[in-house]
Amino acid sequence: MELQDYITNQLASMDGGQFEQDQWEREEGGGGRSRVLKDGVIFEQAGVNFSHVFGANMPASATAHRPELEGRSFNACGVSLVIHPRNPHIPTTHANVRFFIAEKEGAEPVWWFGGGFDLTPYYPIEEDVVHWHQTAFDICKPFGKDVYPKYKKWCDEYFYLKHRDETRGVGGLFFDDLNEWGFDNCFAFTKAVGNGFIDAYKPIVERRKDSSVSDSQRQFQLYRRGRYVEFNLVYDRGTLFGLQTGGRTESILMSMPPLARWEYQYTPSDGSAEAELYERYLKPQNYLNL
Repeated sequence: MELQDYITNQLASMDGGQFEQDQWEREEGGGGRSRVLKDGVIFEQAGVNFSHVFGANMPASATAHRPELEGRSFNACGVSLVIHPRNPHIPTTHANVRFFIAEKEGAEPVWWFGGGFDLTPYYPIEEDVVHWHQTAFDICKPFGKDVYPKYKKWCDEYFYLKHRDETRGVGGLFFDDLNEWGFDNCFAFTKAVGNGFIDAYKPIVERRKDSSVSDSQRQFQLYRRGRYVEFNLVYDRGTLFGLQTGGRTESILMSMPPLARWEYQYTPSDGSAEAELYERYLKPQNYLNL
C-alpha cells in the first residue's frame, strides 16, 4: 500500500490531476484499493491497484498447470499499474509486483514473488529505450550479473503476441516463481523493482510531454493500443487469474485504454516512423550492448 501511495503521488504530481479511489471487497475473501486518474493533462488514463485476495481452495483453472497447489488455501497480494498517456510520444507502460503463498496442513508452504515492468512506445526514441533498460539493469545488478539478462529475456518472451509475430513493446523485466534466493532477498528484489519503476518512467514523461502531435500520430497511437487490448485479453496471466478467481472486474480491466481502434490490414509507409517501430523495435534486442 505504501508503494501504491508512492506511485500515485508521483504520477499525480507529474499530471496535476487527482486519482479516484475505490475500496472493494471480495465475497470469497480479501479485497483491494483501486485508484484511477482519468482524462488528465498528461495521462489519458492511469490506474494503480493494490489487492490482497485469499481463499480456502485454489480454483481448478489455477491448478491445471500447478497440480501441487490442488487442495491448498491461498493468499495473493500485489500492486499493478497501467498508464495510457495522452501524447503518442510518451509510451504506454505497465508494472506490477506480487506475492503468492499456498498452504496446506502437514505440508510445506509454496510461495513465490513475481512482477516486473515493460514499456510500449508508439514512436520509440533510442535515448528513452536505453534509459529504460539501463534503469532495469541497475536495479538487477546488486542481485547478480545474470539477473538482468534472464529477466529481460523472459520479458521479451512473455510480452509477445504470437498471432501478430511481434513483441508488445520494447520490454523491460519480467520474473515469476521467484523463491530460490530465500524470502528476504526475493522480497528485497521485488521492492527494488517496484520502487524503481518511477525512476525508469518519469524522465521519459518529462522529456516527451510537450512534443507536438499530428492527427495521424494520434490515430496510430489508437491503432497500436488495440494490440495492448489483444494481449491483455488473450495472454495476460494476471488478467486471467483475476477473472477466474472472482476478482473485481472493473479493477482487473482498468488496464484497458479509454480509446482504441482497429484497422483492416494496416501497413505503414516505407521509411516512416511507424515503419521503424515494426522493423526495429518490435523485435527482441540488446539495447545496452552487453
